[in-house]
Amino acid sequence: MTDHDEQHPSEDFAAALAAFEQEQEKSGQKAAPKVGDRVSGKIYSLGAEHAFVDLGGKAEGSIDLAELKDSEGELKYAVGDPIEATVAAAEEGGTYVLRMKAAGGRRSAPIPGEIRQAFEASAPIEGTVTGVVKGGVSIDVLGARGFCPISQLDRRFVEDASGYVGRRLTFKVARYEEGPRGLNLVLSRRAFLEQEARAKAAEMRERLVVGAIVPGTVTSLARYGAFVDLGGVEGLLHVSEMGYGRIEKPEDVVQVGQELNVQITKVEPGKDGQDRISLSLRALAPDPWAAASIEYPVGVFLRGRVARLQPFGAFVELGAGIDGLLHVSELGLHRRINHPNEVVQVGQEIDVRVLAVDVPRRRISLTLASPGSFEEYHGEEHYTEGYSTEGYATEEYAAEGYVAEEAPSDDEEPPQG
Repeated sequence: MTDHDEQHPSEDFAAALAAFEQEQEKSGQKAAPKVGDRVSGKIYSLGAEHAFVDLGGKAEGSIDLAELKDSEGELKYAVGDPIEATVAAAEEGGTYVLRMKAAGGRRSAPIPGEIRQAFEASAPIEGTVTGVVKGGVSIDVLGARGFCPISQLDRRFVEDASGYVGRRLTFKVARYEEGPRGLNLVLSRRAFLEQEARAKAAEMRERLVVGAIVPGTVTSLARYGAFVDLGGVEGLLHVSEMGYGRIEKPEDVVQVGQELNVQITKVEPGKDGQDRISLSLRALAPDPWAAASIEYPVGVFLRGRVARLQPFGAFVELGAGIDGLLHVSELGLHRRINHPNEVVQVGQEIDVRVLAVDVPRRRISLTLASPGSFEEYHGEEHYTEGYSTEGYATEEYAAEGYVAEEAPSDDEEPPQG
């Protein structure tokens, strides 16, 4: 008995219901059908999987075509035919899910048998999401009503299940119980998707060899990198492997849902029994060090940005993926210093001169150039593209006691910093 029943005597409720039905009859309205009601209507359309039935007024229903076929699979109904069915579920907007029962010699669909076989064989079975209910969604499976918990609707948690209504999906039967009150049918789409993913992962693992280039899709981003789905198996694309340049955030390079090719750099067993797969985009890009001796020859003056400081010197970013070392002994110009931060700071633009280039060891040695020597070396007509003198304060050097050398004559060597 509901709270409404407890608050009103049954006689008053019955009288009110009778009065309501009489009012509907007088006004020509038809009472809205309820789940379990027997209804009649006329088929007004046949779709690929469902027949649509006009139930009168603004109500309409849909019924699986499988229920309208004979034992040989032939459709026994056509547009315009009258039909009787039972309301299996009610959806928003006056639409109802219908199912057939044996009546007038019509075929009764073998619903329990087919579903039971799928349950016993752990086989997948298809169903249509008919509505959102408390804790999950209702599913129509061959005319039988089932329930799929929200946690079992997808591999990831679903915030709003309304987008699934009307979709025909594949499930595994998690519970099948026949009783006096009907069929208790619980379904899981997640179980089916995970089984499918395991099969794909097993196939994919055979191709997961170091050095292989494989397609993937970015599934999520973390502070340290991006996770990439390789087809049932996920790998990690670390931020340091996204390119040769200095990358602050993964989202500066990739986005969730982006498709890309990556190279497998490492495959090792994880603690959970799953392989840990490391990926790289950088390995597929041209190596900037291949042309370093041409781009940064000994003696050239360059403008770079201080990338990081160490007690032994400052690393200066000269280009994407190319850092040079400005040793602490090359920072003082005319005096001894104890730490690079006495002269330069991270992010500061400075002028340097190349002392040595070791391509095999990926090392470039630098010395600090005197203020103005970068401009003097390159000249106005040879100014290196991509560098800017804006905000470059030579006063900083003067404040430390450094004195700019005089500009060399045409026959003199460039200033040695």
